[in-house]
Amino acid sequence: MLLVLVYMATLSQVSVYGRETFQNNVIASHPGCPIKFHGTTYNTSYVDFTSTEVAVCFKGRYNITKENDCWVGPRGSIAEGNWAETHSRKDPGSNYHQGVPDLIGSSTCNPNFYFRDSSSTILVIAFRDFGKQSIGYFQNGKSSSTTLIEVIDGVSQVYVMPRMISYRNIGACRQSGALYKLNTTTCHSNGSSVTCSTFSEVTVNPCGGMCNVRCPEPQTCTVTGSTVISFFGNATSIPDRCAYTLISHSGVQLLAVFKDRRRKDVNLLDHVILQMDSPSVNINLGQGGRVQLNNTTLSLSSSPLSRHGVEVYKDQTGVTAKFTLSNYSTSVFFDGYTVQIHLPDTANMTGLCGNSSRPLSEVRTEFSSRSCKMNYSEPADRTINCTRMTERCNLIREAPFTTCHNHIDPEPFITACTNTLCKYPVVDGLSQCRFLEAYVRACKFKTNDTLEGWRSKAGCSTLQAFCQDTLCSAHEFCAEDTSGGTSCLCRAIFASKYRSTGALGEPTVCDQNSASVSLVGCLLKEKGIDYSELHLNNQSCRGQMDNVTQMVTFKFNASNPCGTVVTAKNRNIIYKNSIMAQNSTNIITRHDQVNIDFSCFYNQPDIKSVAFRIIDSSVIQQIVSGAWNYTLTMKVYSDAGRTKVIEPNTDVRLQQTVWVELKTDRLDGKLIAVVIDSCWATNEQSPNASLRYDLIVNGCSNPTDKTVKMVDNGLGTSNYFSFNLFEFSGKSSDVYLHCKVKLCVKKGNTCTQSCGVKRRRRSVRSRYEDGNPAFITMAWTK
Repeated sequence: MLLVLVYMATLSQVSVYGRETFQNNVIASHPGCPIKFHGTTYNTSYVDFTSTEVAVCFKGRYNITKENDCWVGPRGSIAEGNWAETHSRKDPGSNYHQGVPDLIGSSTCNPNFYFRDSSSTILVIAFRDFGKQSIGYFQNGKSSSTTLIEVIDGVSQVYVMPRMISYRNIGACRQSGALYKLNTTTCHSNGSSVTCSTFSEVTVNPCGGMCNVRCPEPQTCTVTGSTVISFFGNATSIPDRCAYTLISHSGVQLLAVFKDRRRKDVNLLDHVILQMDSPSVNINLGQGGRVQLNNTTLSLSSSPLSRHGVEVYKDQTGVTAKFTLSNYSTSVFFDGYTVQIHLPDTANMTGLCGNSSRPLSEVRTEFSSRSCKMNYSEPADRTINCTRMTERCNLIREAPFTTCHNHIDPEPFITACTNTLCKYPVVDGLSQCRFLEAYVRACKFKTNDTLEGWRSKAGCSTLQAFCQDTLCSAHEFCAEDTSGGTSCLCRAIFASKYRSTGALGEPTVCDQNSASVSLVGCLLKEKGIDYSELHLNNQSCRGQMDNVTQMVTFKFNASNPCGTVVTAKNRNIIYKNSIMAQNSTNIITRHDQVNIDFSCFYNQPDIKSVAFRIIDSSVIQQIVSGAWNYTLTMKVYSDAGRTKVIEPNTDVRLQQTVWVELKTDRLDGKLIAVVIDSCWATNEQSPNASLRYDLIVNGCSNPTDKTVKMVDNGLGTSNYFSFNLFEFSGKSSDVYLHCKVKLCVKKGNTCTQSCGVKRRRRSVRSRYEDGNPAFITMAWTK
């Protein structure tokens, strides 16, 4: 029992979980206390007995699993075992730290495996994880030394174990599937070296160091304005607003997207996209320091944020992304106008940054919009002095920039500067200093020379990323506004369709009993209008801003009219409202007064014609007014309850009473009434035929025809009247009925018709007489 007492004496405040005694093979599950063995973490252990050995393995059963990881000892007189997950804390100064002098950190648990004969413990194997280091604990209960075998990926190594206690560092490094021992450096055939530290930390050096491979010279690709300056100093001018591949290598692509800003005919770098094929990752470095991972915006600071092997951080100068490409550390810096890619090895690099002669059409990507190649023209900006801009750009040819000319060709940077500033104004943080700064950065990366004094020579202050943390929509860009601050203004091409007509937004959208109008947020900002101060006639009805499109929408409907005024004019029923600014209490204002009227209207329906012919039993006409529409239907019935529609195969007789219904759908009955103005019959399809017989006159029944009955004309959105069928004497059996219907705005009872005045009776019998009476069939048609 001496061995157990010695081991237990090393424990304090012990909690034991999962204790199990066994005489045969057993699987021990210990997810609450994993074992880290040579760079791999295991939650399960396999304990096996053979005739000559006992083994604790991690990948599977001993002598069955290939390339296993194990500790193996002699069986001897061992008859049974016991395993337990013990939770106790080991801090610096413990027996573990004394047994392994370079051990740091703390451990809170360990899986223990005891092997006993009939009377005492023969062998103890235990493991502890100290964070960056892993330690094996071994106790030999025999009176003499014994041997233990460590198996790593199927490869065995024998250790002689003295009596009592010993410790062993069981850490290692794994890199790309390969195992590296602690405190070693390994050279590979490609010249790179892998170093594994005492703390299982891996350092990969693609060149230099003990492997004696010369590192390639660092290179920089710069995209500024609309010019791409490759790693080899070649300049490519981008003529449009498309997306292009800058670099492509080993499943990694970097794309640059160009867009317009203040001018339609000048495109500038807008954002860059880092694509990684495995896994499928898109990291978008955009304006205002916004970084999106697969369309999710990341929250960044000066401390690196690691995602999918890419470290991203930002400061006042811009956003930086760092990742490994071809075993070399690669960085991408973007300040809103310029992107610079720093890469030590540019071999086999394709894209505009590489040494490629491919046409632009072959490096244009699917991120390009359909209209990105469309060209626009604008009058030259007369405020731009191209001669003066060229002089400022040419400062790169002078000292102190000359000290870097042998390393970085200044001409492509001068070309990029003049091509931009001779067409685009010095505004929104864009000036010659942006291009000079890009040259200095490229020089510093290659030579570590900061070109001291260049700012005072060029009159450039320390540049910061423009509009940092101001996030705009796709059709906007951040710029200096009329107040002297910065805000999101409209891109020139997007705004051109509104500016050409002086509009501030989209046309009114008229829907069923509702209307809405959307104003462009960036156009309002250009005029210094705060959308939150705008409202409809009813001040409680305010615009709603769409956070994605930045469009501000105002609307009203039947349930919430927002002070809408309904009027009738000529042939229209008009619903009108206004967008206006709330009254200011200030003595003065520097903003334009806002009053934007918008309306929807109903057209009065046209004359409707139907014939007594077997073609259709009803006539439906769609009345469209702006984007508002309603349906007007005319049907004929054989009963007063209007339940029996006269179908095409229904026979009707002269003197038979029929009921004609004119009905509308999708009109607001609270505000609008339908008035049948007049109905008359002709023997020809034209309503202006010379032979005419009136049924409804001025909204009332023809007083000379007692069979005509009109009820409650103008009370609702549908009306009906009845009369007895007839035909024209001596004429064709076809009879065409024409009705004229009006819409009326309800104001009291003004839409109802007064038809109570008595009129002198007339006999019309003779006009209906015919020498050849016959049956006719009737239906309504257009």
